[in-house]
Amino acid sequence: MKKILRVNNPNDYARFVEAPVLHPLVCIIHYDELQPFRHSLNNYGVYGLFIQRQFPKDLSYGMKTLQASDGSIIAVEPGQIGGLEDNDERISLSGWVLMWSPELLHGNELERQIDRYQFFSYFFADSLRMEPDEWISITQLVAQMREELIAHDDSPSLRNILLGYLRLILEYCNRIYQRQLSEEDKGANDLLKRFHNLLQTYFRENRQLTRGLPTVAYCASELAYSARYFGDIIKKTTGGTAIGYIHKYVINQAKSLLMNGHNISETSQLLGFDYPHHFTRLFKRTTGLTPSEFLGK
Repeated sequence: MKKILRVNNPNDYARFVEAPVLHPLVCIIHYDELQPFRHSLNNYGVYGLFIQRQFPKDLSYGMKTLQASDGSIIAVEPGQIGGLEDNDERISLSGWVLMWSPELLHGNELERQIDRYQFFSYFFADSLRMEPDEWISITQLVAQMREELIAHDDSPSLRNILLGYLRLILEYCNRIYQRQLSEEDKGANDLLKRFHNLLQTYFRENRQLTRGLPTVAYCASELAYSARYFGDIIKKTTGGTAIGYIHKYVINQAKSLLMNGHNISETSQLLGFDYPHHFTRLFKRTTGLTPSEFLGK
């Protein structure tokens, strides 16, 4: 069994690294001020931003290994596991940690909007790479949050102030995420070609007969992307969804089969549908016509 630190409350991590406890729902740690501490593989029940000059190598991130860039941010959310297992080695790091309990967001607009910050999810297997001015802006905001925690007791007004800082920090992070997503545009046309070639190979080798229709998760994995991130790139490149692209490809294959004399049932089976009516429903949704109407045109 791996040694796992359960971070059910932000201060579970603060106590582990022997940092001051400042608030019941928020912890802000300045690594530069700490004595050397041990690695930890963390099971998070909280949200967190690790804002660091450098990260240890071979960090675990879900089922993957994450190589984080220098001067970047790793974002975590409840339900994730990440870090390095405690091996009794003591390390020193430079940067900040900001963690907060989901309870801090309860009843606030940010609770309803937190899901739009997609850089928290496992699918984003990268760190948020900051420009020098972004490092200054974000770390200054975190430092100001800590000053508020030190100077004032917990109260509704303090929590509102903390949420205001938090929203601003998350918007900085989102801008970095969107920039990195845009950088993928440079290779997006090549990705689209590889996506199309993958679908061609899938059907040419008749994988659909044993595996069914290709899924977004399958295509993303074959192209070395996580499903959500792959979907974001396809959406940004084509304006449509990855599953929509797959469906259009499948229906184009169906049109060819139908026009070459295969009936609806045969076409459905050849394309990997479980039932003909599933095929007919997708054909209608994609083209506006039933297969029979298409053949009768």
